[in-house]
Amino acid sequence: MPTLSMFSGLIVRIFYAPGVPMKKFLLLLIAGMALAACEEAYYYEETGSVFHTYYRIKYQSNRILTAEIDAELQAFNLSLNPFNPNSILAKVNRNEETGVDARFTTVFNKAMEVSEKSGGLFDVTASPLINVWGFGFERKDTVSPHVIDSLKTFVGYRKIRLEGNRTVKDDPRVMLNFSAIAKGYACDVVASLLEREGVENYMIDIGGEVAVRGVNPGGGCWRIGISKPKEDAGFADSDICGTVRLCGKCGLATSGNYRNFYVKDGKKYAHTINPVTGYPSEQAILSATIVAPDCMTADAYATAFMVMGAESACRMAESIPEIEYYIICTGDGDVYDVRYSKGMEPMLMR
Repeated sequence: MPTLSMFSGLIVRIFYAPGVPMKKFLLLLIAGMALAACEEAYYYEETGSVFHTYYRIKYQSNRILTAEIDAELQAFNLSLNPFNPNSILAKVNRNEETGVDARFTTVFNKAMEVSEKSGGLFDVTASPLINVWGFGFERKDTVSPHVIDSLKTFVGYRKIRLEGNRTVKDDPRVMLNFSAIAKGYACDVVASLLEREGVENYMIDIGGEVAVRGVNPGGGCWRIGISKPKEDAGFADSDICGTVRLCGKCGLATSGNYRNFYVKDGKKYAHTINPVTGYPSEQAILSATIVAPDCMTADAYATAFMVMGAESACRMAESIPEIEYYIICTGDGDVYDVRYSKGMEPMLMR
């Protein structure tokens, strides 16, 4: 609700304008109050579900942007959602004649970049392997060394490429799964929308991947908690291993093996699949949190870290100055082995 203090400067300027009749003064005052009320920016919060997960968006604006956000998410859904049979991604996987859009191209190119830097341990063509292990959007066959070897013949990021706005496969059985990068990119897409609408302060959380800019409603940096890697973790403060302060514009993503798994014949199988071996990764990393200039990059490298293991991942990170990391590894008993980059240290709240 507008208050007198909001308009005191306006009143003084008009009041002291020489020769202004009282009727005109009142009209100008009312118009000024209406304009200021319209331009006042509030923090709004949008919540809902998309891509089989939740989203929560906070932003400071002089108007509600629900319709614009919904439209952006729906456009994203029609491009990159593998569960949507009408999406471009689903059509590419079915080898239907279809051109790809700018969203698809952006994600594909970033995926190829991270694949190269990780030596192929991040690979968006690993979908058949993910599916056969029961963690994808389809499930086929029974796992066996023979099945794994046959699937590996058409898994590999170098077996698909873009030529113009078309995908070209070396083998028609090549499939794409952008699950390890798409949620992060969805955050970036919504962030771009908000910025086009003049929003300077926002926090976008889609399924745990986060993009931020500016300040929170309290005027400080955005604060994002890193969960302890416990299978039964809830949302109490005691379940937070650390808190990251995000100032300015950046993205944060976390990947972990401690919740998405199953046990068969007494052995635990985690959802992170090594595309080179074809089997679930058996690294000591329990979770990897990455901060990067954009959320898509953070999302992809968080997954790559899980597959690579701590030592290899940290060495790779040294050659990628735009990313910072916080990784939690198995330790002695209930004590975790926590490692983080030098650039991450000032972001951590003690």
